[in-house]
Amino acid sequence: MKLKIAVLAGDGIGPEVIDQAVKVSDAIAKKFNHEITWRPALTGAAAIDAVGEPYPDETHEICASSDAVLFGAIGHPRFDNDPSAKVRPEQGLLKMRKKLGLFANVRPTFTFPSLLDKSPLKRERIEGTDLVFLRELTGGIYFGEKGRRDEGETAFDNCVYTRAEVQRLAVKGFELAMTRSKKLCCVDKANVLETSRLWRETVQAMEKDYPEVTVSYEFVDAVAMRLVQWPNSYDVLITENLFGDILTDEASVISGSMGLMPSASLGSNIGLFEPIHGSYPQATGLNIANPMATILSAAMMFENFGLLEEGKVIRDAVNSALDKGIVTEDLADGGKAYGTIEVGNWITENI
Repeated sequence: MKLKIAVLAGDGIGPEVIDQAVKVSDAIAKKFNHEITWRPALTGAAAIDAVGEPYPDETHEICASSDAVLFGAIGHPRFDNDPSAKVRPEQGLLKMRKKLGLFANVRPTFTFPSLLDKSPLKRERIEGTDLVFLRELTGGIYFGEKGRRDEGETAFDNCVYTRAEVQRLAVKGFELAMTRSKKLCCVDKANVLETSRLWRETVQAMEKDYPEVTVSYEFVDAVAMRLVQWPNSYDVLITENLFGDILTDEASVISGSMGLMPSASLGSNIGLFEPIHGSYPQATGLNIANPMATILSAAMMFENFGLLEEGKVIRDAVNSALDKGIVTEDLADGGKAYGTIEVGNWITENI
């Protein structure tokens, strides 16, 4: 298969972890006789510094004409610490999702057998956890009308959803549930929010189209609690933008490190694949960042193309590295810590 992949390394540790995922992907391409053309482009603070815009038109053209996007991380402290900044790196990510039509963020949470005791939760609570969040990405409070009034003393952010936005995410949720355990949980706050009532009634109306799927409806605060009590009771969960942003970060620590969890953002045509961690600016250039989440995001990318064996080979190589203790300092637990590049090289050579 011939693939054109846009590479958006971004900020902070993004370029370092992306380099390892590219190296691993090239090893897969060689092993399975694929041809990958990598198409680098600027985004985030790096793009602001270069052209004054976090998601330039040129970057969008490269992404839109590629088969997929492999993305690193976005963000820089100088913008975080400046509330008056008019242009921010994160605006580039929101703009990219909107312009590419990436409405479904797929965030798996699973455990690694060799790391069960590294989780902040007890082994017996997390063993067997294998769940997937589908977070709506292009609507809700992040994109609603916002502003100030009363001479700046009052601020507002409106949360708006259309039935069509809910339906298209729910379809992906139902379809994913059909390939797994046929369990779907709709997460909302329907006892308080009108948008949540729209979510609930829309999903309820769709149940008849998927009679094999058992659907539950839970309030977001209850899910936040149960994720740390019984995470293995969940399978596929769908939710709106803000709730999904918070819950997926909570779920990410179950595995033992945010540096382990991959993700995908999907639309009608193109997919974007990225680690869930941020730009981790304190670690930039120190060769200590965990590249495994980015490498596993590349596995998700191959699987999205239907190349399931390729994805499995990457996952097996990562698991082998974990089993043998070829890990960065976040997982070393007092033992030997390997560098970002060393971990990437080991996984590449294993493949």
